[in-house]
Amino acid sequence: MESKEVVIDTNFFMVPFQFNVDIIDELEKALPSYKLTTPIFVINELKGLKRNNKGKIRLNADLALKLANSSNIEIKDISLENNETVDDALLRVSEVLATNDIELKKRARKKGITVAYLRQKKYIAIDGKI
Repeated sequence: MESKEVVIDTNFFMVPFQFNVDIIDELEKALPSYKLTTPIFVINELKGLKRNNKGKIRLNADLALKLANSSNIEIKDISLENNETVDDALLRVSEVLATNDIELKKRARKKGITVAYLRQKKYIAIDGKI
């Protein structure tokens, strides 16, 4: 089986700190062969959450940044195109997208993108072809 690239979005990086779920371990269980990646614009979004919030959101964003900068995740130098939203860019660059954003999941499925998401606040489920 060829290795797939799983693109992790901003809210998925927050899962470990909101629900005490190890997303890396769970992705290993759900996907037999994968490479974890995230675009630089997701890192920038996490930095903005850390800078512009207080309390739990700020702490979770800080922890998410540390997770994103771990050796298990490749940060890709992909920029937003003119007037492109983060969600639009994620749909443009993803073959497999890890997200808990309901609207983004729906849009991804309509485009034929496989979606990894947290189910029942405890494990990763896959919707689509792997």
